[in-house]
Amino acid sequence: MAKRNLYIMWFANFFIAGSMTMVLPFLSLYIDTFGEFSTTYVQHWSGWTFGITFVTAFIFSPIWGRLGDQYGRKKILIFTSTLLGISIFLMGFVDSVGELFFLRLFMGICTGFISLSQAYISTQTPKEMAGRVMGTLQTGSITGALLGPMIGGVLADSIGFAATFQSVSIFIFISAILVTTTKEYKIGSKAETSQRFTRREVLAHIAQNPVFVTVMFISILVQIAHFSIQPILSLYVSELHGPENLAFFSGIVFSAAGLGNLMMTRRWGALADNIGYIKVLIILLVIAGIVYLPGAFVTNIWQLTIIRFFLGIAIGGIIPVRVAYIRQEAPIAMQGEVLGYNTSLRFLGNIVGPFMGGMISAYFGFSAVFFITSSLLLISGAVLYIAMNRQIKIEQNSPLKQSG
Repeated sequence: MAKRNLYIMWFANFFIAGSMTMVLPFLSLYIDTFGEFSTTYVQHWSGWTFGITFVTAFIFSPIWGRLGDQYGRKKILIFTSTLLGISIFLMGFVDSVGELFFLRLFMGICTGFISLSQAYISTQTPKEMAGRVMGTLQTGSITGALLGPMIGGVLADSIGFAATFQSVSIFIFISAILVTTTKEYKIGSKAETSQRFTRREVLAHIAQNPVFVTVMFISILVQIAHFSIQPILSLYVSELHGPENLAFFSGIVFSAAGLGNLMMTRRWGALADNIGYIKVLIILLVIAGIVYLPGAFVTNIWQLTIIRFFLGIAIGGIIPVRVAYIRQEAPIAMQGEVLGYNTSLRFLGNIVGPFMGGMISAYFGFSAVFFITSSLLLISGAVLYIAMNRQIKIEQNSPLKQSG
């Protein structure tokens, strides 16, 4: 049953992630069809309509996680994916920027599917194999995110922007249908799985463990580092390669990270199951920091592509290993809410990262973005290492340990 649920949720995540990214390549072009606007106006509203989804998702992710813990994650998964499908379907009928902005805002409210699906599968997974299972689940959303922009571009060219939104919503509804075919259950005793925790108790559980707090905080820094290059990537590619086939080559550079991510996610999870989640997280953060740095010195597009590929290899393991650690440390009855907080922090990083990258590149140049991003990742690894050693000392000096 666990394996069947995992495979079904893999495809559900594939459709959700693919659908969420299908519309990104032409969002600004869609806005441009609403009237005779200046380039500045389109760029301004493209940024607002893109970013507002992350803002509302940041607020609502823990709420969906808590509701899933209390009333059943399967019900909430079906509910949120249905609302998500409706919001994307309605985007095909808008005729103003304001209407699109409102629907993107609403889309963020019901964007909690992937983190909730992680909690759904996590509570059905033995702790000793959580990394491998979470890594496998993660490949579903990675594959969808890789293929989504390409499929969305083809659909938009073939049937138009409005019809593409309507078509994309079908894939969201398929995900909702797939969830209905799974069976919800939790590993653990009845007393453990039926517990109820207040929000204060959940936050206190996180706060009392320095490593847990650090892992949650690093969610922000990793996303800031990963997304800091996004708003300037096409501009950097243009500087290295020139304007010829800019969209195509920018897509290659962008997708290289996703490919590396896809190849290694499950392997990092399996390694973490064997040697420890925190150790692997530290290794990944240090590797990512080291790999990111040469991006400041590249002289052609293919060097940048290779760096992005190796960055994807490192970044790819961080999410499933982090989820597996939460599976290990958080009681089953609160995992949905804890993962919701983790997702909120990731969305916060998604908001801050592009803004920071754009500001830094504007004032100090492209290379500065790579220097600062690399530093953030290395600092994250160092902070987690210090927190791990501090936790070990606390456990060694505890009265219970000494009496044993």
